[in-house]
Amino acid sequence: MSKAGAPRHDPVPIGEVARPPFARLPDPLSLFHVRAERFVALARGHELAPYLAFMAALAEVQHFVQSALPEPDMPAAGEFGMPPLDRNLFVVDRAFVTTLDGLFALAQALDMPEAARAGLARAQAADAATRDAMARNVLADSVPVEALSEHVFVAAGLQVHFARMAARLDAKGLGPVGDGACPTCGGPPVSSMVVGWHGAHGTRFCACPLCATLWNYVRIKCTLCGSTKGIAYREIEGGGDTIKAETCDSCSGYVKILHQHKDPSLEPVADDVATLGLDLLLREAGYRRGGVNPFLLGY
Repeated sequence: MSKAGAPRHDPVPIGEVARPPFARLPDPLSLFHVRAERFVALARGHELAPYLAFMAALAEVQHFVQSALPEPDMPAAGEFGMPPLDRNLFVVDRAFVTTLDGLFALAQALDMPEAARAGLARAQAADAATRDAMARNVLADSVPVEALSEHVFVAAGLQVHFARMAARLDAKGLGPVGDGACPTCGGPPVSSMVVGWHGAHGTRFCACPLCATLWNYVRIKCTLCGSTKGIAYREIEGGGDTIKAETCDSCSGYVKILHQHKDPSLEPVADDVATLGLDLLLREAGYRRGGVNPFLLGY
């Protein structure tokens, strides 16, 4: 693992002034299909190919399950300064129940390890109270180690449900709710991206692993604690310069930063999974993983 030099911003193209929006909401009808395609591409020749291929298939299930879902119950407006889809106030509705039932049924046809199939069977057979408890475990980022496999499928259902709710919000009504917190649901980021969008080239957005909201966050600042001191960028030697770990000496944490402006195919959830090797190196170096990814439970 190598440590990059002094942090610096990439230049904004001549004639373009970066005026990024604060937040960009997801399009769930394309989100999971794009993610599936990225998982497929990443699986080619990768040491984690079987798992990445499974993730691709599960993302396609997330895409197709949306074709027969009822409208979600949108929560009433909350207190000022609080995220509108506060995960701590999650209430199960018919849309979420239908999402889980549909996702579990479609997932039965996937090629998966026996441990994952057993987890799917347990999730599918669980009563309403148990499913509710599993959903709250995922939302609290506190999943029991002995029940990781069933929670992966519940997490996939929650991603669909929250992305569909987020898509129904007005992005202009969102505002900061704290360092390292999604303005839509209040959760931590999975990773951040330096984007190449027109009007926002070279700016950084954090990505929510639950509702897929992207929110603007200044660069060379810890996405976990907000510190601007002791920020460094670490990468795997010879691994290219598009994905790095932004480490913070103040909180000893890190979140990956994806340079999507250099490689537009980068996807915040899929590329986080595919760069597990970087996580293992950072762990050995004494840093704690700050990004949350339901598909890297246990790491």
